[in-house]
Amino acid sequence: MIRQMMLCLSAGMLALPTLTHAAQIEIEAEGPVIELSVYESVTAEPDIVTIGAGVTSEAPTAVAALRENSAQMRAVIDRIKALGVPDEDIQTTGINLNAQYDYDRTNRRQVFRAYQVSNRVSVKLREIDETGAALDALVTAGATDLSGPTFGLDDDTSAKDQARGRAIERARERAMAYAAMLGYEEARVLEINETITGRGGMQRAAMREPVAEMAADEVAPIQPGQVSTGVTITIKYELTGGEESEAETEEDG
Repeated sequence: MIRQMMLCLSAGMLALPTLTHAAQIEIEAEGPVIELSVYESVTAEPDIVTIGAGVTSEAPTAVAALRENSAQMRAVIDRIKALGVPDEDIQTTGINLNAQYDYDRTNRRQVFRAYQVSNRVSVKLREIDETGAALDALVTAGATDLSGPTFGLDDDTSAKDQARGRAIERARERAMAYAAMLGYEEARVLEINETITGRGGMQRAAMREPVAEMAADEVAPIQPGQVSTGVTITIKYELTGGEESEAETEEDG
């Protein structure tokens, strides 16, 4: 029978597009075919941390609320930059404007209270030891809610290569074990599919309550721990070198 050999590599991460590259070659597969799926991960110390900081403001008019919020957020962003964070590591993640209402129980109706504007930024820090001080600085600058931290690897290429090598080795060992049990001598690769699980990260509990009351000398304790990154390899093997295939070869001869 004729089977197609496909090498398909796909990369997908929490917020990254999936990339797929494929090449097809037709080859003959006379023996039985098995498909194995193996996952391998590598743990490492994180070298980046991402935190979120936001400002929420209220005012009688939408224009006033936006202007007040913008001024407060500029102060927060200026404080972030003063910590040495470059522009490319600061990203606005959302600006929202909504009318706020209170419920009048006596008259059973909604009563307009104010316009509310919220603005949030995501900040990538490359000095993990400074995370606690950065959180404190953001609150001091006017941030009214925080989220994160999320730890990760800035470049996980090497870690993924290690995971990839381990996965292929395990798949090969398993395929050869099947071949031996079934009376075959070799396992030939027909198809490989790789799924990347991401750069790794450990999401911490979100901190969204106002923390302006925090004393200046009480820096939030941060424990980065470790993060993991890995790949899943799915490989199809043709089992070869068995008695049946040898007999067929002799007949063809």
